Amino acid sequence: MRTLRMEEMNWVDIKDAINGGFKTVIIGVGSTEQHGPHLPTQTDALIADVIVNLIAQKLKNALQAQTIRVGCSDHHLAFPGTISLKKSTLKGIIHDYIESLQKHGFENIIFIPTHGGNFIPLKEAVEEAQEKYTNNKILAFTDLMGFMNVQFKIAAGLNITIEEAGGHAGEAETSEILFLAENLVKRDKFQPGYLGVLKEKEIEMLIKKGMPSLTEIGVIGDPTKASKEHGKIYIEKMVEFLTAEIKKDL
Repeated sequence: MRTLRMEEMNWVDIKDAINGGFKTVIIGVGSTEQHGPHLPTQTDALIADVIVNLIAQKLKNALQAQTIRVGCSDHHLAFPGTISLKKSTLKGIIHDYIESLQKHGFENIIFIPTHGGNFIPLKEAVEEAQEKYTNNKILAFTDLMGFMNVQFKIAAGLNITIEEAGGHAGEAETSEILFLAENLVKRDKFQPGYLGVLKEKEIEMLIKKGMPSLTEIGVIGDPTKASKEHGKIYIEKMVEFLTAEIKKDL
């Protein structure tokens, strides 16, 4: 097929694909929020869209539904440009996606989040939906610390520390956007943000009190060592990891 993106296909081609064995559909769940003074607000949505497309290519029998581009980002609302959904709104959108897609013959419906604030709402929504649609497999990767630890492991292989890689607009995400959309990155605005410990305690604090409780510029990590070459490696290895996790469940 020319594309696996359903938004680029017509309904006849989608129906033919499903009838031809494309019984799996994958959806990225990103966000529209600040990513420091150097990255675009579409950062998480762009990463989700690309990663899911690459996963669909690797699975070979999957289509990609339109990426959910806005998520739960209350902790970023101190920064202009952030648009946040209520938890109930995001869960409602996920339920509506599932209700729509299962009607068309998809047997497996999979969500991949790339924004930390989406992991818990997504987990709850998928569990609720699985109880309702017992003939479908409804899956999501919802281990936030697992997701971050994989990224930190990749960073270590690139001689980037956990603190530099960061959890938000640091070396890792900045490298990914340099690889995916270099024209949207402002290199002259690179500066380190919060470089302390980032574990469950710190994540809980920033979600409750907002990102400014850790960083005034909205950055966790240090983008100054970021590169397109690193970005390619981050994306490719995250795709490999997530594809393997999906295959376990399927």
